[in-house]
Amino acid sequence: MNRFFFININTKLILLAIFTLFLFSCASPALKKGDYSQANQPGSVLQLYLSDNVKAPASIQAKLKAYKGSSNVKKRVKVYTNEIETLYLSGVLELGLPQKKSPPMPDMTNLSIDEATALFALFPIDTAKWMNLMSKHSNLNNNQIYEAAITAGLDPSVVFLASASGFSDSVTPLINSIGLVFYGQNEYSTTSVQFKLASDTEWEKGLDLTWEPIYGAFAGSIVYLEADAVYDIHVTISDSKGNAEEYSFQQKTQPNTPPIDPNKIYYLSEIYSGGQLDLEALNIEGSKDGYAKIIGDGQVIQADDQVLSAVNIGSQAYIMLENLTIRGGQRYGIFAKKTHHIWIKGCDVAEYGRVAVDMRNNIAYSSTTNNSPINYDSGIYLERSGVAVIEECEVHRPNLGANSWVYGHPKGPNALQVWAYHPEEQYRGQMIVRNNRFYGTQEHRFNDVIEGRKNFERTGGFVRDSAIYGNYLAYANDDLIEIDGGQQNVLVYDNEMTQGYAGISIAPNTLGPSYIFHNHIYDLGDETGKEWTAIKAGGLIAKPAGRTYVYENFIDVERNGIAASGVNGDTTFWVTTQNNAFLTQKTGYSVGYCIFDKEKYIGSSSTNDICYNRNTMDARYEFNLDNVTEHPYSDDLSYIEELKASDDKLLAISSEFIIPNISILGEEGNFLSPNSPTLDSETYWILNAYEHEHSAFSNQLKYGATTIEDDNTVVLTGNNWTKFEVNLEITSDTVLEFELDMKGSPEIVGIGFETDNSVTKSRLAQFGGDQPWGIDAVKYLDDSSSKIVFPIGEHITGSAKFLVLTLDNDAVDKWKNRDEATFKNIKLIQKASRADGDEKSMVRLINFH
Repeated sequence: MNRFFFININTKLILLAIFTLFLFSCASPALKKGDYSQANQPGSVLQLYLSDNVKAPASIQAKLKAYKGSSNVKKRVKVYTNEIETLYLSGVLELGLPQKKSPPMPDMTNLSIDEATALFALFPIDTAKWMNLMSKHSNLNNNQIYEAAITAGLDPSVVFLASASGFSDSVTPLINSIGLVFYGQNEYSTTSVQFKLASDTEWEKGLDLTWEPIYGAFAGSIVYLEADAVYDIHVTISDSKGNAEEYSFQQKTQPNTPPIDPNKIYYLSEIYSGGQLDLEALNIEGSKDGYAKIIGDGQVIQADDQVLSAVNIGSQAYIMLENLTIRGGQRYGIFAKKTHHIWIKGCDVAEYGRVAVDMRNNIAYSSTTNNSPINYDSGIYLERSGVAVIEECEVHRPNLGANSWVYGHPKGPNALQVWAYHPEEQYRGQMIVRNNRFYGTQEHRFNDVIEGRKNFERTGGFVRDSAIYGNYLAYANDDLIEIDGGQQNVLVYDNEMTQGYAGISIAPNTLGPSYIFHNHIYDLGDETGKEWTAIKAGGLIAKPAGRTYVYENFIDVERNGIAASGVNGDTTFWVTTQNNAFLTQKTGYSVGYCIFDKEKYIGSSSTNDICYNRNTMDARYEFNLDNVTEHPYSDDLSYIEELKASDDKLLAISSEFIIPNISILGEEGNFLSPNSPTLDSETYWILNAYEHEHSAFSNQLKYGATTIEDDNTVVLTGNNWTKFEVNLEITSDTVLEFELDMKGSPEIVGIGFETDNSVTKSRLAQFGGDQPWGIDAVKYLDDSSSKIVFPIGEHITGSAKFLVLTLDNDAVDKWKNRDEATFKNIKLIQKASRADGDEKSMVRLINFH
């Protein structure tokens, strides 16, 4: 007997009271982790949390101590409890909530330095906003505001520049794009951009500029421009009251080749006699009117490991290297430092970098006494240099391969390493990396293929106004492209990327916007086959704060399309995605998602993306689902398979989703909405059972009967496989439609399309039964209806001699078997070309061949 029944009634009541109290305490609003969909920063989370839970001012500190939410918020509560209480009561904290227009202004005249510090810490993204509010509405002077911001942990360079009255708007031309930044703006304003060739009459619409909250600017890029061409540009910025600022100007893009000084053209054989090619020692340098140009004419530059690099540009500026074959160098094939206006074209770089003298836990060291692993050796390294073009180069076969994540963070060589923070502002960024082939091998991989230095700093990586396009990048044990750090108007597009642990890293984006579009990322994996995500993000709160736009990429991977990697423990990221195809494979915690965002950041959105997991056969998001608008074909497997198989990768979209200046239109026409497989389709074959001979299939008829009740109804009983000779042709657009009624407990109920009298597992679709076998189509049987519509052409194509009806049960004796299956109105339907009456456009996801 159960001992519970010996407990007396008083004990039961005590236990019940304790259990009730436990439930009540666990359900207390003050203790539960809040899920605030309107909150985007720690301060806005706390504003909503307190407004939900505080009934009297005296309870504020107790409620703050009871907060059980994210670690980002809890850390700030611990440091600023008193300041949060004051800011909440005064209404200042509420100013940090996302707003569509300027909110009413509470009294900030008594704001203290400590409270100002708390505001910068609670709203790390909105540096410019709080500096503006404090300078206008508080009694703090500029030095006190700077002190508060720096105490909160903000970058001092940001603090001073964000308030600098002399911060100039910028228009920065590259070869095929132009970057725009307009300072001194208000986040509630709207923008529009138009552009055209100066010789044209018709204006084109550009992407709207995006709000940049660190310096309080609107920024963005115009892309796919012609080289060396003059463009008219018109920008309108309208405030919330309708007042507009108009900017009209002309800008010329950079040419496809630099100007060359005819007196400074050097053939390699004339200036090189072996070892390192040292341009500093040779005093070779050009000017803005003409680059000095070194041309390879057959000789190989071969350096030993006693020189840092095979080619030393040093600080020489206005240099062009063309068609050089470069081997060797202790750490680098080509090296430049604190220079600008470098053009590297058609060079072949290999066999560079250090070799392992000592291996410790599979990580390479250059000596037995060196405590720093071999890392960052690069085919090309431009250190603190800007305004450069690297094109049509091949970088491959470094001397060392990187370790995999099995042994910790990969360490080893890169193809290209960039730190574009030149000492002078005018030369920062402006890096162009186009039409190159950077690749390792399966057994001999890069760390990152393209590596950015100083990842966690706004001065790191490509910094600003840079473009990476038209490249083939392969074989990394970490990232294929890394643009971490400053990312204002950094463009990554038209690239083919494969065989990396991650595709493009944007973690963190410390200053946006950056743009990722028309890339093909597929077949990821490090040397062990492990992968993380096609696009890696994170660090929005810890290292604020830039937005990345992800447009019209074709991503076909096993794990994730976009996912986070922690930056100082912070996995928050800010993305706007549209018109992408995210195809994933695996399932489980943290894998198989189109977008995996544990923080569900309110500023992010996914619009008209195809999201499909091949295992779950549907969309898979860990995201703020309020901000998701799915592509109408996301559940249309036949459409997705066609898109994947096509070389052109043309995505059908409604005209409302065309992205100005990004979408490249292909064919135009009408396309089928996948809501009904039979819509506007043609029924081209119906089983008339009396007209076709039927017999036992293979040796599968153990016992039972096949009864034809009328032209369109066949009943099987027992353990019975029956074939009808039909001679059909099945295409990828063929749909099987019929009605099914089952009785008993069969193991397999299905329909097969066989080419001969032998059982082929891959040619039978199972719609019922408890023994998995053949093509899994069980979910297509709706419990509320006997009708089944199944895309048979997605699984079987070609000629079929026999239609096979299956009722199988080997688990019971004949005399016990009461199984029965009735197949009715079996027909094949050929889907029409996709047409739903709405005009759709085809946009090209991959813009390279």
